[in-house]
Amino acid sequence: MPIQVGDRIPEAKFRILTESGPAWATTDEIFKGKTVVLFAVPGAFTPTCHANHLPGFLKHADAIKAKGVDTIAVTAVNDVFVMTAWKQATGADGKIEFLADGNGDFAKAVDMTLDVTAGGLGLRSKRYAMLVEDGVVKTLAVEQEPGKADLTSADAMLAAL
Repeated sequence: MPIQVGDRIPEAKFRILTESGPAWATTDEIFKGKTVVLFAVPGAFTPTCHANHLPGFLKHADAIKAKGVDTIAVTAVNDVFVMTAWKQATGADGKIEFLADGNGDFAKAVDMTLDVTAGGLGLRSKRYAMLVEDGVVKTLAVEQEPGKADLTSADAMLAAL
C-alpha cells in the first residue's frame, strides 16, 4: 500500500555527492527532527520534471522555507551523478537537496514506483509531493498522470503550508 498521511517515512538510503565523493544519506538523517518538503519526479532532465516541476520549487524556495520548512528535497530514480548534474544545471545548489534513488529502493519502500519500461525508462518514481514533520507524512499529493505537475507543484505545496 502506498505511503499515506500519518505514516512514518520508512528506513531507506539515498546517494548524495559530497566533497569526498558519493555517500549514503539515511532517511533518519534527512527527516528526523526536521520539517521537509520532499517531491519526487520520474526522472532528472525529463521534460515535465526539468521545465515545469523543479523550476517552481526553485522560484518559491525562500517562501517555502519562510513557512518553517528546514529542507526542500527532490528524489528521482537516477544515479547520484545525474542528480548532481541536474542540480548544477538548474542552479539549485544550496536551495534544494537532490537525493538519488538509483535502484528505486525508496520509491519501492513508499510504494510509489512507476513502470515506464514501455517508453524505455524502466522502473521510476511516481510524481508526488509531501510535507514531512519529524519523519511523519503530514500532507501528500500524487499526480495521476506522469506528465502533469499540478497537484504536486510548488504553488500547491506553498498553499498547503
